[in-house]
Amino acid sequence: MTMSLNCSTRRRLQKLNQISSVWEGDRRPLSAHKDSEVQGECILWVDGSQGVVRAMDVVAPESGPEAVVRTLLRAMEHPNTPAKPARPQKIVVSDRELQFFLRGVLQELEIVIDYVPQLPLINELYRGFQEVRGEYTPELPPQFAEPLKKKALEIWQAAPWELLEEHQILAIELNQNDVGTLYASVMGMLGMEYGILFYRSQDSLRRFRASVLSEEESPELLEEAFLKQDCLFLTFEQTADEEDEEIDIIDLADLPISQIQPSFGIIHPLEGLRAVLYEEEAAAVFLALDVLARFIRSKRRQLNAEVFPTLSDRYRIALPKNKTRKSVQVDVTVNTMPELAAELEEMAGFSDDEEFVVDDVPSLGTLRDDLIPEDSFLSLGVISWEMVEHLRETVTHFAQPGEMSSGGDGLPVILIQTSRPKAKNLIEAIQTTGGLKGIGFNPGADVFGGDRYDLGVLQTENGELFLFGEFLEDDPVHVAARKKWDERCKKTKGYCGLIIARGLMGASRGQPQLRDMMALFEARSLSPQDLGIGTLQLMPQFE
Repeated sequence: MTMSLNCSTRRRLQKLNQISSVWEGDRRPLSAHKDSEVQGECILWVDGSQGVVRAMDVVAPESGPEAVVRTLLRAMEHPNTPAKPARPQKIVVSDRELQFFLRGVLQELEIVIDYVPQLPLINELYRGFQEVRGEYTPELPPQFAEPLKKKALEIWQAAPWELLEEHQILAIELNQNDVGTLYASVMGMLGMEYGILFYRSQDSLRRFRASVLSEEESPELLEEAFLKQDCLFLTFEQTADEEDEEIDIIDLADLPISQIQPSFGIIHPLEGLRAVLYEEEAAAVFLALDVLARFIRSKRRQLNAEVFPTLSDRYRIALPKNKTRKSVQVDVTVNTMPELAAELEEMAGFSDDEEFVVDDVPSLGTLRDDLIPEDSFLSLGVISWEMVEHLRETVTHFAQPGEMSSGGDGLPVILIQTSRPKAKNLIEAIQTTGGLKGIGFNPGADVFGGDRYDLGVLQTENGELFLFGEFLEDDPVHVAARKKWDERCKKTKGYCGLIIARGLMGASRGQPQLRDMMALFEARSLSPQDLGIGTLQLMPQFE
């Protein structure tokens, strides 16, 4: 299959001034010696008439001829100084295969591509050229700069990665400026990288995922597969002035929005990665982000279902004005793609029939201690009934049978705050056991140290008991908290709750906000008699 440039890229290149110059292009090893430690190949594009290097790049030897085209496009649009953006009348290369490849790619640009056995200027400059910085181009068109950043932060607040995994694709039908449908893949559910890839075809999406699955052991091949994607993208990073070198890993979701910086760009097999959007590309991303934010807000409950649903909606979006164009209204349709999601999931080898299995479970007699993530923040407290109603509507919620009494100042709760990925795993682990049945406290003793403990215990619907906290029985802070807990549970007729929150590494550590709360499990208050495990004794273990 012959590769070709995007229509918008081709039109952009056709607008460049065509100069009466002959350019030489070639790729050569960085070292002539096979045993040299210097690896890679150098790509050069030189203006033979002016005697200047317009662009150069260093690539892996395994990279295909697309890499030569990427450097050529940069030589045209963003050349090294003092050259100006332009396209040549003629290009000469010393490789027959490259000549035929360029003829196919550069058709309709009115550039002659010839073969010559020798490239004298490149031969002369090969050892002595010096790369300099090209002309500055803004990352976003002026009329889209602020609107795009605003829409990106709306996406950040909508947090689609809380609902969608990367294989759960949304089709966004634009039908504008040669862009038909974009296929949105949302990154971020694992709490690592956050962003959205807008693929320009299903084939590109499938090829990339297939490449990643088959070449995951080779960083070089992964990089090549990455550059062969055909997509627009939005990613999120921490603002440079807020970066803390002492923190190796941080979940961006734990940071305040003031520390979040959106970045835009495109990836194309013939252009590589470009952190610049031109007007047509910026318009497509703006429309896609606008409808995506609206779709997530309006379909949040349906998208939170266990099975990826079939959903569709249509929106009318206004593009930002510019000096020559008034506001334009564009109709955009969004559809979920359950069949494609199932195909991609099957490609990855996932199975809905896999069971949750825990091997070598550490335990304290009949009490397991492998559920709560290490270093979690734990507290006993209460939330108002208004907040209870809000959480029931907005987060993962599991109720107990029967009618809860809304007496007292609110619902007594155990709060567990951890990182977002660990919080998600904790929620899924409790769901796997059938849900949360009850929360209680049980006596424990250190037979050697003499200390006595109040052990916090969760009981799941399958009857298993999990330790969530160890409190010294005579700790005055815990004694006061336990007293209030018992009083509040009486007023609610034995009902209480477990809140799981994210944000352990962020500004809300120890004081999670509503946006940090990910799940509310309503449960029954359990007495030591209900738990039925007696006083647990801490015993030393000898190897």
